[in-house]
Amino acid sequence: MRSFIERLKSTRLLRKIIYFIVGVFSYPGLVLFNRLHIKGTEHLRSLPGKNVLFVSNHQTYFADVITFLHIFAAVKWGKKDRLGIPYYLLNPFTHVYYVAAEETMKGSWLSRLFALAGALTVKRTWLPQGKEVRKGLDPSDTRKIYRALESNWVITFPQGTTRPFAPGRKGTAAIIKQVQPIVVPVVINGFWRAFDKKGLKLKKKGSRLSVTFKAPLQIDYEASAEVITEQLMDAIQQSKKFMMKGRHHHVAKS
Repeated sequence: MRSFIERLKSTRLLRKIIYFIVGVFSYPGLVLFNRLHIKGTEHLRSLPGKNVLFVSNHQTYFADVITFLHIFAAVKWGKKDRLGIPYYLLNPFTHVYYVAAEETMKGSWLSRLFALAGALTVKRTWLPQGKEVRKGLDPSDTRKIYRALESNWVITFPQGTTRPFAPGRKGTAAIIKQVQPIVVPVVINGFWRAFDKKGLKLKKKGSRLSVTFKAPLQIDYEASAEVITEQLMDAIQQSKKFMMKGRHHHVAKS
């Protein structure tokens, strides 16, 4: 039986209220105090309303996801590659969940509130130093993601950390092989510079924030998890070849 918290997350009215509150407070940091550049929203317009997995690199705990929610809502209102005046917050896009480490959602009251906005909390399978503590995702964690994809979009960060060029975790590839969703890569940058690690406090004004949505990947669902993971890391520009090119240098740590 689904828990009371899980039922709350599926309540669209509650999520609209939370999106509005979080959106109002986060909008200045994205648009007024910094410069947000968005590309590729044309790839969002033809997507179905379910079984879509957004795969992105990760720079803060919350600012990344909050920005995605702003963009999805703006696109729903007909915006292209921009947010504009945030009247879209009056009726945001709520058919979206995001994968988050369980421990990151237990901090402040704000993070707990944001968890109700669609967090799919999972247990980390490694320590911050990169040491594996158990193999694979907990079955209950994967079931959460499977259920969410049945009727929603899901945002995930296959590296599971804000550390740049960290290796991708095979759990994302396993989900892709099982569910066979449409996979949309997203590349972000600048958030580590503008916000603190949690992404809830402004650290530096005037930063250039960028979010680029790419065309859905052509994936061989019969390929191995290793091959799919490598494809994902290339698409979000976090593979070894991009590290050698010096792309997305920053000092954020997990």
